Amino acid sequence: MNHLMIDLETMGNKPTAPIVAIGAVFFDPQSGVLGAEFYVAVSLSSTMEQGAIPGGDTILWWMKQSPEARAAICTDDTQHISDALSELSSFISRHSDNPRYLKVWGNGSSFDNVILRSAYERAGHTCPWQFRNDSDVRTMVMLGSQLGFDPKRDMPFDGVAHNAMADARHQARYVSAIYQRLLAIHQQPTEL
Repeated sequence: MNHLMIDLETMGNKPTAPIVAIGAVFFDPQSGVLGAEFYVAVSLSSTMEQGAIPGGDTILWWMKQSPEARAAICTDDTQHISDALSELSSFISRHSDNPRYLKVWGNGSSFDNVILRSAYERAGHTCPWQFRNDSDVRTMVMLGSQLGFDPKRDMPFDGVAHNAMADARHQARYVSAIYQRLLAIHQQPTEL
């Protein structure tokens, strides 16, 4: 598989936001099949030690989320950001058909992928995918809405909202659903 859905839980919404959880799942948008998964809770202090800057509004937002969502990021079982990034790179290397052509999806062209790439830079690591292969979930959602498909309305969420792994799975499922609808339209015979 050469599509990877990334979802981050962060303590901010800028490129310098501290990452507190990383969820990722390989998927095939043409079939909707989900593949290998990756999840890690990240030590907030380790990201801030490397220069990540939290946002007060995001911290307040987290305080209003469900106990299950907060528990996932407030666990004692966290990893240093450098270790988490190394593990994510290894995961990508092991499971990608070809990392050079890996399409990495994030929920917003300026959120998940940019924040993760910034974390790689602060940690002194090389980002394991090429920036030109960043793909945007929000653009797909907009295209889906043009086809009359709203994933927030039409696809039930499975799992705990604002858990990076559950969010990554859900996003991969609805990107696949939209992708398949777009292909079906493209493959319809044209009338002369």
